[in-house]
Amino acid sequence: MACIVIDTGNTSTSIGRWDNKKVSCITALNGGIKDPIAAEKALLAAGADGADSAILASVVPDVNPKWVWMLKRLFNLDLEILTCRTPMPIGIDYPKPEQIGADRLADAVGAVVRHGYPVIIADFGTALTFDVVDKSGNYTGGVIAPGLPLMTGYLHEKTAQLPLVDLGGEIPVRGDTTENAMKIGAKLGHRGMVREIAGYLKAISGPDTVLCATGGYAAWALEGLDMDCIIEPDLTLSGLGEIHDFAAKLGN
Repeated sequence: MACIVIDTGNTSTSIGRWDNKKVSCITALNGGIKDPIAAEKALLAAGADGADSAILASVVPDVNPKWVWMLKRLFNLDLEILTCRTPMPIGIDYPKPEQIGADRLADAVGAVVRHGYPVIIADFGTALTFDVVDKSGNYTGGVIAPGLPLMTGYLHEKTAQLPLVDLGGEIPVRGDTTENAMKIGAKLGHRGMVREIAGYLKAISGPDTVLCATGGYAAWALEGLDMDCIIEPDLTLSGLGEIHDFAAKLGN
C-alpha cells in the first residue's frame, strides 16, 4: 500500500507518494503548512485519500502537530515522525543522536539503499549538509555549511545595495553586473565547498566512498564539478519510504 512521505525544511516542504519502492507525485511547497490549503492540495495530489500510512521528516518541530492533525482529520492517517529512535536499516555511531536532523537520517538511508556504503551525501537545502555512512554501515555525522538560499539571502538582507539573486540558469561568463558577480560567487563557491569538504571526508572514509547529492540546487551548483557525484533529486523522500518499509517489516 501507498505511504505519504513528507520532508519539512526551514525554507520549503516536499510531499510525495511512496509505492512499490518508488516516489511519485512530488510537490514542493514554499513555507509548507503555513498555507494549509496548498498543503491539503499537495496531499491530495499525492493520493493521501488512498494511502494507508504517512511518515514525516521535519527540522521544524513546531509544525509537526499541524501535520499530525491534518493527516488524521482529513485522511484518517496516523503520521509517523522520524527520529533517531525509529528503526532503520543503518546504525548510528554518534554521541548525541537526538541532535541529528531527521532529513539527514532519511538521506543516509536513501543513499545506502541505492549505493551501499561507505557513502557521503551532500544535501542542498537552507544549509548545505554533508552526511557520512561508514564502511560498517553506521551514520557517523558530517559537516554543516551555509546553503545557497542562506548565503544569497543574507547578503541581500545585510547590505544596502546587493540584490536578491535569482539562482539557476546559465552561469554568467563575467561578473559584469552585481547580479552576475553574485551568481558566479554562489555557484563556484558552493562547487568549491563540495570539492573541499567531500575530499576531506573521503580521506577519512576511504577513496571508494560514493558521493551523491540531493536538494533543489544540487544539479545547478555542481554542474562542472571535477569529481564523481551522483545527483539524486528524490533522495530524502525515498529514504523516508525505505525507513517506513523497514519498520513495517519489523512489525509483521
